[in-house]
Amino acid sequence: MSKPPRLTLPSGARAHVLSTARGGFAVHEAGEPVRGTALLVPGFTGSKEDFIGLLEPLAGAGYRVVAVDGRGQHESPGPRDESAYALEELALDVLAQAAALGGGPVHLVGHSLGGLIARAAVLRDAAPFASLTLMSSGPAAISQAQQERTKLLVAALEAMREDMAGVWTAMRSFDPEDAVPDAPELAEFLRGRWLATVPEQLIATGRILVSEPDRVDGLRGVALPKLVLSGEVDYAWPVPLMDDMTHRLGAERVVVRGTEHSPNAEDPQVTAGALAAFWDAHPQV
Repeated sequence: MSKPPRLTLPSGARAHVLSTARGGFAVHEAGEPVRGTALLVPGFTGSKEDFIGLLEPLAGAGYRVVAVDGRGQHESPGPRDESAYALEELALDVLAQAAALGGGPVHLVGHSLGGLIARAAVLRDAAPFASLTLMSSGPAAISQAQQERTKLLVAALEAMREDMAGVWTAMRSFDPEDAVPDAPELAEFLRGRWLATVPEQLIATGRILVSEPDRVDGLRGVALPKLVLSGEVDYAWPVPLMDDMTHRLGAERVVVRGTEHSPNAEDPQVTAGALAAFWDAHPQV
């Protein structure tokens, strides 16, 4: 899971609810659209807080930045109905969020599962977007090893969806013995985020991660600037797989040295610099 580098919003950022045609979504927002607007979509078990380290540097680069909780995720409400979290439904949410931001085409960034959701939104309608960044997100389903872990989690959620605290305890019991303990404030946040997320959202999106087909050829035909950004190591989609996807897409490529699956949280300054440089080279029209 992504772990935010901090939990307090930077000066000038605000938390609010973005009203859209498909309901309200909890967001963190910073900056003014001097050079453009960006929408950041988090991954599986994640939330808008995963992008908190990007807000200040991207706002400083002249961008209005909006990081969102998807439906049923952390502080955004969602129904207890798995069908509400089908990939197509989540893609429609992203399109509604982009429309609610106004001000012209939006630079779209999807992290991990968020990359699959962002891709689905662009494939449905690319008109609202100025560019697409796939961050630590690959061409199809996650790696076989991660599929097995995710299937176990989905099965546990199906059996214990009314005991999210119990699932959390069981899930954290698989943490490596030599893992550095989370700071108390972060540990409390991570547990609270898990408990606030609708179990059907996790079940449905977990299934997406283990079954998504390769849709790269279709995305290649979408006339948008594309960036594939990742760390040096990735357990969900191996880096060589993302390198190959970059070639197939005709996309730009950035590897953030010293990071793994969450460069947005592990090195937000370098990640923000790479995003701003990409957006600067492909301004909104």
